[in-house]
Amino acid sequence: MAAVLRGIMIQEPLTRLPLYDDLSIPRRHQAFTEEEVAFLAPLLHRGLNKATPEEVVTFYQSKLLAFTNREVTSGGVYVDGDRLHVVLSNYRSGTNAIGDSGMADNQDDRLTPLRSLAPQKGTLHFEPPEFQVRPDDGGLAVLFHWDKRELIILFSRLPVTPTVPRPSTP
Repeated sequence: MAAVLRGIMIQEPLTRLPLYDDLSIPRRHQAFTEEEVAFLAPLLHRGLNKATPEEVVTFYQSKLLAFTNREVTSGGVYVDGDRLHVVLSNYRSGTNAIGDSGMADNQDDRLTPLRSLAPQKGTLHFEPPEFQVRPDDGGLAVLFHWDKRELIILFSRLPVTPTVPRPSTP
């Protein structure tokens, strides 16, 4: 599972704005840091081993940014034959830590990790690309699924050892 999480890449949109976006992060970068991989990979692996073929294993990670603001990364994974489906519903989406009673929709987002909290920028890719399966959508269906945040990975064919050599420390 760690190899899968390390291979998930985010391609940020071309229209990044200096006032709103962190331009120090490259336009194409890994979705999960090594700390996040170390935390999530064993839990997702254990969840998938216990799940039935009809179940989705969800994850939810929240990071407190300020007293009332937090950043949420959430989604789910499930297996369909030799394909692993990874849904990234929220990628570092900003939200309030405390629900606002004046809002019409103040459902606890921890209970719905597959629900997007805000429109998600960028697209998902997998490295190495030969293990990513492209959706079967064709024609106009592609236009109407622009916000779908799902990767389909041939996980049974992934090498056990990483294909990209890690830099050695002197």
